[in-house]
Order: sequence, then structure tokens, then C-alpha cells
Amino acid sequence: MIDDRPGNAGQVRGVAEALSAEMNWPREGAGSPFVEKKIAYTSLAKLPNIVRGSSLVGVTPETAAGLKVDGASGHAWPDLVIAAGRRTAPVARWVKKAAQGQGKKTLIVQVMNPGRAGSDAFDLIAVPKHDCTRPDGDAPNVMRITGAPHRFSPARLEAERQAWAGLMTGIPRPFIALFVGGATKARPFPAELASDLATKVSAAAAELGGSVLLSTSRRTGSEAEAALLAATPEPRHTFIWGRDGESGKPNPFAGYLALADAVVVTGDSVSMCSEACANTGPVYIYAPRGMVSAKHARLHRDLFALGAARPFSLWHHGGTFEDWTHAPVNAAAEVAQRIAGLLKEAGLPRKQAS
Repeated sequence: MIDDRPGNAGQVRGVAEALSAEMNWPREGAGSPFVEKKIAYTSLAKLPNIVRGSSLVGVTPETAAGLKVDGASGHAWPDLVIAAGRRTAPVARWVKKAAQGQGKKTLIVQVMNPGRAGSDAFDLIAVPKHDCTRPDGDAPNVMRITGAPHRFSPARLEAERQAWAGLMTGIPRPFIALFVGGATKARPFPAELASDLATKVSAAAAELGGSVLLSTSRRTGSEAEAALLAATPEPRHTFIWGRDGESGKPNPFAGYLALADAVVVTGDSVSMCSEACANTGPVYIYAPRGMVSAKHARLHRDLFALGAARPFSLWHHGGTFEDWTHAPVNAAAEVAQRIAGLLKEAGLPRKQAS
């Protein structure tokens, strides 16, 4: 199930891609068993899940019609539903219940905590460690993961490396990729902070004789973008969301990640921090005191404990760049392995859907 939040969609697609590799299924094309169901919401999706239950309350009539199976629909109940985010949980539960009513078995897998109401209906809940600190332990259908599942497998990074390498020949290596999020609900991302970050990363790149690959996001904001550009001198390669994001210019984020000799990422985005750690070289998280929530800080500590990332302050204040490596981090592969086991136990598949 794919909804309107890019982060949720990326996690679902990441798990589906990892499952296709695990099961040796084609991810796309006529022979693929995967079908993406787009979920569009109404205002009722804001209701708590304990109120929505296992229902289609909160989705549009078009969405509901696309999920229902009848003799004229041309599709069958799926063997598997993969979804992410609180709002999709009642819909996944409805699909499982409706399929069971017609004698069909459907497994439902949820990424992120759907809440306690109806949680036992899920065959697997993949909960990021930083996102839920329940003191009473986990149920048997819960697995804990580090960070967010994403789409940057080693195979994809290699393909992106080859695709983008020829476009980065005009600037010197080493490449330092700088991935910038922005303001969150509770915390702003002022131009002063953006300038501090870019100044320090640019100084590090200059010391190494290399270049900055700067990528911003939807949340960065025009003032912060201007500050980042002003503090990032040539040589550089940039993708500025407010300027380039809607222009049709290809987003080089994947290429930056694949080619980077080191990555610096702001700590306000779970997705970006997780994706950054797909790169097996040095990864540094920029999160000055007061910049991020307690939840994000827990993720940072998890990544530091794995040896997958370090605080940017260690590099900036240490004075000397240290080239180090780590195992790639992507929870999608772990979730896919668990799903494969569940499918085998259930004697499936007939057909899978994401």
C-alpha cells in the first residue's frame, strides 16, 4: 500500500524490493507478483486507529473501490499486504478480515508502530527501535529494526554509481555529500544553522582538496537554501529543492549517495539518516544541541552504537579526516527475510501485493 507520504512509500517499496531479491521474484513488469495500491485519504483518517478499527473509514471512495474484490473486479485477494504508517493500518486490517470472510489467507505486514488497538491482527510489525519505547516488551509478531527501511541496496548503489559517475568528472574528489533536511513541527531550521553547517562542511572539503555535493529537501526552506549556497563555494555540485525540485531536473540524491567518499547528513530526518548509512564509508550526523527531538537522538545513538555513523562534531573538532568503513544499514533486507519465512510457513504465495 502506497500513501501520500514519500517516507512511507519509500519504506514500503524498499521492503518490496528486498523481498523480490530474497524470493527471486521480478519487482516490475508482466511477470511481477507485486501490485501497488494507492491509498488516498479523507479527513476521517485523522481519527485514532482505535476508532477506525479494521475498516475503510478515512479513505476515499475511489480507494475503497480499488481494494474491494468481487466477481467483476478482475483481481483476487492478495497473499501479502505491506504498508507503512499509522493511517494505513486500519486499511490493511480490513483487507485481511475481508479476505478471511471469503476463505482466503492474507498476511499483513506493517512498518512502524500502528498502535496497540488491533495490533495482534498483524502477522509482522517492524518497529524502529527509536520510535517506540514500550516498557512491557514486545509481542511475538513484533520485530525491532534500526532506522527506516529504504531502497538503497548495494546493487542499486552500484547501478547509481555507474549512472552518475560520468556527470561528476568536472569537480575533484574526494566527494563529501551533504544531505540537508530542515524544519520539523517542533523545531525550526534557521538560516544561521544552515550557514554553520555548510561553512564547516566546505572547510572540511577544502582541507581534503575535494568537493561538496549538496542536496536539500522539501523542508529546507528558501532562507536556509540561500544560506547553504552562500557558504558552499566552488567546486561543488548542487540540487536545491526550492529551485530544482519542480523544474524537471533529475534529482541526484542517489548518485551523490553512491559516489560519496564521506556523507554528512542533518539529524532531523529518520529517512535521510538511514539512507546515508547505506554508504559504507564515513557517515557523520549534524545535530547540534537542541536541534532534534528525543526520538531522533535515540536513532543517532543506535547508529553510533552500530559503528555506522559518528557525530559530525568529532570530525569538525578533530581536525583530521579519518577514512573508515562500516557494514551497510538497511532494515528492508531484515524485514524481507522475516516475510519470506512467514510466507513459507503459511504455504504461500498465490499472489503478493505491496
